[in-house]
Amino acid sequence: MSEQSDNLGHEGAQQTEQTHKARALKSLLWMVLGVGVVALALDLWSKSWALNNLVEGEKHPFIGNFITLQLIHNPGAAFSLGAGSTWIFTILSVIILGAIIWYATKVTSVRLAILLGIIAGGAAGNLWDRLTRPPGFGRGYVVDFLNYNDWFIGNVADIWIVGGALALVIWKMFDD
Repeated sequence: MSEQSDNLGHEGAQQTEQTHKARALKSLLWMVLGVGVVALALDLWSKSWALNNLVEGEKHPFIGNFITLQLIHNPGAAFSLGAGSTWIFTILSVIILGAIIWYATKVTSVRLAILLGIIAGGAAGNLWDRLTRPPGFGRGYVVDFLNYNDWFIGNVADIWIVGGALALVIWKMFDD
């Protein structure tokens, strides 16, 4: 009888451990989604601000003349490349967001949850533009307004995507 009690106790402990792991994974998924929503909201707010306060093409000093505010409507990707292929970037954004959401169900690290949320929020911000802005669904322009010394003009979503991806690469390079 004692051996049977030990077996039942061991099985109960295993079930409790599995329950704790499932709850931890679920809370990390919610963290990815929460961080993503905040990143998306900040991007959409900044684009709204730019549309309401900047005149297209005019430069305004922001961080000296190194980073200026200059509103453009970007029909392409980074550096305005692929202006005639906006729909391809829309499809790629949907695939990337789907992959992030799928992978977020398996995240076991708070750091990874935060980075995935940041990247997802940025991708969602630019996807939102492509889906809702002229000239039409899936082909819309992206609102860009941060001019980096005339090298390129981007937005907050781009900062989330590039910054999150760089942080992820650097972290994984030095991870034990």
